Amino acid sequence: MSEFSVKTMADYLSCGEQPEVLFWVGCAGSFDERAQKITKAVAKILHHAQIKFAILGTEESCTGDPAKRAGNEFLFQMLAMQNIAVMSAYEVKKIVTACPHCFNTLKNEYPTLGGNYEVLHHTTLINQLLNEGRIKIEGGIFKGQRITYHDSCYLGRSNNIYEAPRDVIQKLDAALVEMKRNKANGLCCGAGGAQMFKEAENGNTEVNIERTNDILAVNPTVVAAACPFCMTMLRDGIKHHNKEQEIQVLDIAELVAQAADL
Repeated sequence: MSEFSVKTMADYLSCGEQPEVLFWVGCAGSFDERAQKITKAVAKILHHAQIKFAILGTEESCTGDPAKRAGNEFLFQMLAMQNIAVMSAYEVKKIVTACPHCFNTLKNEYPTLGGNYEVLHHTTLINQLLNEGRIKIEGGIFKGQRITYHDSCYLGRSNNIYEAPRDVIQKLDAALVEMKRNKANGLCCGAGGAQMFKEAENGNTEVNIERTNDILAVNPTVVAAACPFCMTMLRDGIKHHNKEQEIQVLDIAELVAQAADL
């Protein structure tokens, strides 16, 4: 695919236009080197599907999820109100994000502060685009590969999104292998609730290592994730077991972008 530039909401406003959707990149997708690859994959998919989308760029702040989970409600509301004011100025109505933490906060917690939007997680949107034929899987590079999917807590238990990412994996013509603990009984990666930003507490096994044991038990070639926090924790677990040469950890968007040769 040829290179393309991503416009900001300000760019569209200066032209007197309105994009279909705001792509909420999130802190991880903006600043984490690994998660930036997920951001690029989502952008390629949106561009290929001819969806007019924009980002906020430097006008985007953290949704406030980590602050809220760590107990700082004041900081959360301050960040949220700032974001809501910016989005109101641009008359944002529809948002897509690749981060379940951002997704959950924007969808379920911003409305109480006056921010009401249609919010989609990227796995839901990607599945819709595949069903509509706006993205086509051509290469079949994952055909027959054993792929297991890790359920993000904020996507699964918090928002009951279990099938969309699995539908996408099955469209890759891959073998979806489920871990013993999956869907509503899935195990947290260990990063949620602001745990990502603190040292592990005393115990016998760190949560991400425990979850990696679940992964190794089903002998996959690929672990599919749908959250940048999960991505970090799972990659660390795979490295802990020295399995990074045998098992890839890829986001759903990366799987589709690769399979569709975007």
